[in-house]
Amino acid sequence: ALTSGLVLYTAAFIGEVVRAGIQSVSKGQVEASRALGLNGFQTLRLIVFPQALRVIIPPLTSQYLNLVKNSSLAIAVGYPDVFYVSNTIQNQTGRAVEMISLVMLTYLLISLLTSVLMNWYNQRIKLVER
Repeated sequence: ALTSGLVLYTAAFIGEVVRAGIQSVSKGQVEASRALGLNGFQTLRLIVFPQALRVIIPPLTSQYLNLVKNSSLAIAVGYPDVFYVSNTIQNQTGRAVEMISLVMLTYLLISLLTSVLMNWYNQRIKLVER
């Protein structure tokens, strides 16, 4: 249920981001591609998508980071399991703080990795100013 909810919630936002990015491309660009004799698929692949990606990537990065953060809701669903595991760790080693720190570090690393990859891709496709 949690996976389905996250998928539907995030897919709606990502779909809206992609739609807005595609609509941000000027109609003149599409008309020019038609004048050059490109068909619909070639127009999308060669003209619309490369320009739309420049608009899509920044909000898409935010949505991916939101997905990573919202996946922490799975902890609430699996709370009894986490509680029993943390109880066992605390009883056997007395290191509950280290366990919570490890969970926090894992989410931090996943968020930073997502952000670094998306920023690298954004830098790669951005327009070079003259």
